[in-house]
Amino acid sequence: MLTGIATVAVGCVPTYGSIGAAAPALLLALRFLQGLGLGGEWGGAVLLTAEHAPANRRGLWASFPQIGPAVGFLLANGVMLALTASLTEAQFAAWGWRVPFWAAGLLAAAGLLLRTSVPETPQFKQLAETGRRASAPLAEVVRGHWRLVLLTAGALAVGYALFYAVSTWSLAYATEHLGVSRTVMLTCIMAAVAVKGAVTPFAAMLGDRYGRRPLCLAGCTAAALWMFPMVALLHTAEPLLMFLGFLGAMLAFITMFAVVAAYLPELYEPRVRCTGAAVGYNLAGVLGGALTPLVATAMAHGEGPPWGVAVYLTALALLSLACFTLLPETRPAPAPVVEATPA
Repeated sequence: MLTGIATVAVGCVPTYGSIGAAAPALLLALRFLQGLGLGGEWGGAVLLTAEHAPANRRGLWASFPQIGPAVGFLLANGVMLALTASLTEAQFAAWGWRVPFWAAGLLAAAGLLLRTSVPETPQFKQLAETGRRASAPLAEVVRGHWRLVLLTAGALAVGYALFYAVSTWSLAYATEHLGVSRTVMLTCIMAAVAVKGAVTPFAAMLGDRYGRRPLCLAGCTAAALWMFPMVALLHTAEPLLMFLGFLGAMLAFITMFAVVAAYLPELYEPRVRCTGAAVGYNLAGVLGGALTPLVATAMAHGEGPPWGVAVYLTALALLSLACFTLLPETRPAPAPVVEATPA
């Protein structure tokens, strides 16, 4: 509800010409509420799917919320491309840009209706019935699990950095420095994100079979090896080559993030599982997502390829690789096969 109401309200914000500096201040406040709602929603969404899932399919079930960002990205930018193609520049500036925010209200209403029909998980019911629910879960996580929170935040930081480097920074860099049209760039990025969304459940099934940690280590390694080629391909300004650069980054990203929805909750004990997973996940968003566009923009100067961005992303991938190395494997061991005793 918080995310949906704040998103619709963004589409209703008066212009700067109408209310002056209050307009950007109001927009900033609504964006904060969007992030607050999303940050709380992720932990609950993956926990509902993971704790309802069979033990040997937990990664697959928990991967479906991870498809949501890809679907949302495609919907949002698809609508924006359609509006810019069908409206004049004056119409788009006057009211066209507001339409996607209003339409998001329908998605929020559908999500709320769906959520009210989903029962609590068996583990949560057991904690509630036995009185073992944490009375102050955030304090308990900070006091007793701070090392795990920092490790998970560092481990996931590169995932956010990859996604925002592709979806935000590269779009601005190519349109402003390389002269590539915004439509071409969005098409390249959307194609890579679409492949990422399609691959998500298959990567999650690999996690169920071979373990969460091996896939996370593989994704971090691929990210560390791919950042320099990605920057080089981006600098060519050729659509197909840029798409290949983005695709490699998105595949490295989803190799990790397809399994983290099951991996993070499994790292924490049930009484603080939702809070611990959400805090670690969102702290990674601050470290990797909030800083990356700013740092990358500051480093992308000069005529040649922005190698400084590649250095930054590679260093972040190596940091995440080190953090994943220190985390344990959590995939449940298969049940032993018991042979029938002959009569």
